[in-house]
Amino acid sequence: MREKKGISGFDQSEPEFLLSAMDRHSDWCVLVCLIGGGQEINTGEAGLTEWITALRQRFRQWQVCFSDQISGVEYTWGNDLSAEFNDLNAISHPELHLGVSVRSFRSEQLSAFVSAIIESNLERARSIIPELKRYPLFLTRDLDEVRAGLRRMARGSERIGLVASSNAIRLKPDGLNVKVKIDPTKWFLNNREDVRSSYYLEDVATEFDIQGLELDWVGVCWDANFRHTGDGWSLHNFTGTKWNKVNNEFRRAYLALAGHFRIIREVRRKLGVSREEPE
Repeated sequence: MREKKGISGFDQSEPEFLLSAMDRHSDWCVLVCLIGGGQEINTGEAGLTEWITALRQRFRQWQVCFSDQISGVEYTWGNDLSAEFNDLNAISHPELHLGVSVRSFRSEQLSAFVSAIIESNLERARSIIPELKRYPLFLTRDLDEVRAGLRRMARGSERIGLVASSNAIRLKPDGLNVKVKIDPTKWFLNNREDVRSSYYLEDVATEFDIQGLELDWVGVCWDANFRHTGDGWSLHNFTGTKWNKVNNEFRRAYLALAGHFRIIREVRRKLGVSREEPE
């Protein structure tokens, strides 16, 4: 607002500003928010918790209705939502949870599986695996195998591509440089013969390039910024010439949420999945 609208001294978050605009109605109104877990990919994006902060600080007169399943780390950033809603006029409704994605109906349990992995809840992850038979996941350390597999799996006009976290700096030795800016329009729309297109499997896209866009078959390239030590996840950032451990709670949350879309070899070993079995 300060930079683009020229409004000096603007200090409201996006939720607070939207609520303040709707709060001007003299009788009543409804504000509907569709919440996708793990969507906070940029600095300053606080997700669901910022809505609660705005309600508690300025709009206590509002009645709040929320899903009874908003309790995972991808929504709450580790906060206790029950406590957050205690002093608000809030009611939980099971009907408000949209349980099946209409865009990818076969992946209903995929998000739950990956959430369990990121939370190091291996028992829950293992119990979900049988429900993923119609959603093929494959793991490999061979990038050439990834490219060959994507080309083999895609049929007709199905789109393929390579993606990675914007923090995956050390994929560069493998020819994947996340710091090289791609043109998302050409990457998503150009044909198989264009070296700039996703089909060519040469340029890697980050979470900033692909938000709101989708691929039919995707090769997710995992770097060492989010690694499993045997006792849990260790989060790192590559600065200068070495990896540094991330201690800031917000940066850790961003890395963990980015990890929500990635599966690594260590998880496969711990789940006891055989080497030959695609999972």
